[in-house]
Amino acid sequence: MNPIPFNRSPITGVEIEYIKHVIESRHLTGDGVFTKRCHAWLESNLQSPKALLTHSCTASLEMAALLCEIEPGDEVIMPSFTFVSTANAFALRGATAVFVDIDPGTQNLDASLIEPALTNRTKAIVPVHYAGISCDMDAIGSIARRHDLKIVEDAAQGLGSTWRGKALGTLGDYGALSFHGTKNIVSGEGGALLVREPERGERAEIIREKGTDRSRFIRGEVDKYTWQELGSSYLPSELIAAFLYAQLEASPKITERRVAAWTRYHEGLQSLESAGRLRRPIVPKHAVHNGHIYYVLLPDEAAKQRVHQALADCGIQSSSHYVSLHESPAGKRYGRVASDMTVTSQTVKTLLRLPMYADLTWEQQERVIKGIADSC
Repeated sequence: MNPIPFNRSPITGVEIEYIKHVIESRHLTGDGVFTKRCHAWLESNLQSPKALLTHSCTASLEMAALLCEIEPGDEVIMPSFTFVSTANAFALRGATAVFVDIDPGTQNLDASLIEPALTNRTKAIVPVHYAGISCDMDAIGSIARRHDLKIVEDAAQGLGSTWRGKALGTLGDYGALSFHGTKNIVSGEGGALLVREPERGERAEIIREKGTDRSRFIRGEVDKYTWQELGSSYLPSELIAAFLYAQLEASPKITERRVAAWTRYHEGLQSLESAGRLRRPIVPKHAVHNGHIYYVLLPDEAAKQRVHQALADCGIQSSSHYVSLHESPAGKRYGRVASDMTVTSQTVKTLLRLPMYADLTWEQQERVIKGIADSC
C-alpha cells in the first residue's frame, strides 16, 4: 500500500514559466516585476494598505518588533504553544516573552489571561492563529486599545482565513505571513509583512532594505540612498517572488481543496468524538478557516503515541506539534510564565496532526480515519 506523507507542497505548473521569465530578464534581485505583483495581490485580496514580501515569516516578525520599537526591558504577551520565531523576534530586541495559557477549545491565546499578565513594561500582544483558526480578535483588540498596546499577528498559518470577514494578519498593527514549504501557499522559504497604517509603510520599507531608503531611490524620489535607521536585508529574490506569484494566483483553488479535505476529516471522525475517543478541532462562530491543519486531541499521551505508531505501521505519516516554549531552555532564559499553563502542557502531550495537503484524496483520508478508529 502506498505511503501517505504528512505534507506535500502544491505545485501549479506555472511556477517554472515565471521563474524562466525572471532568469531571462536578468533581474534576479528583489523588488522586481513579480515582487510588485505579489504586493498588489496581497494588498488587494487581503485589503491591506501595505504588504511587503520578506524571506520568511521570521523576518516579518523581526521587522514588526523593530517597527513597534521593542527595547530591552519591554515585555510581550504571547502563547507558549507556538513556533520559536514568535518569541525570537522580540527576544532579539531585548524584550521578555511573557507566556500565558491557551484556550482549550481553539488552542489559541486565551484572551481572558492577557490583562492579569500585563505590567507597566508590556509593549505588545502577539496572537498566534493556530491551524489557520482565528484568535478572539474582538477581545484582544479591546484589551490593546484599553492599554495602548501594539498587536502583532503571527498569521504564519493564516492566509485565506478570516475573523468577521477580515483577513488574518490585517486585524492588528502588523501581521506576519509565511510561505514556507509546509504552508498552504508556498515559495519554499518566504513570508510577508502586512502594515495596517499606511504612514508606517515607508518606515517598514526602510527597515526591510537594510535600514536605507533604497526603495525611495528606486522609485526616483531621492537621488541617492543612505542609512536611515536600524534594519536588515529582509527582502527575497525575484526568483522566490515569481514562484510565489504563481501560487497566489491559484490560492483560491488550493484553499478550497484543503478546506474540502478538512471537512471530510471532520465528518469522518465525528462518531469517534461522540464516543469520547478523541476531540476534533473547534472553529469559533466568527472565524472562517483555511484548512491548514487538521488535528485530533487524544485522551492522554499514551493514546496519542499509540495512534501515531499505528498510523506509521500503515505507512501514514502523522505528527505532534510544538514543544511548549516555556519549558524549553531558551524559553526559561528569555521568557517568563504569567499564568497556569495546564492547557498548553496537555495539548503538547495529546495533539496529533493528520496528513493534510491540497491533493489529498478521499481514499487516503479513509485509510487515515480507519487507522485512527482501529487504534484509539
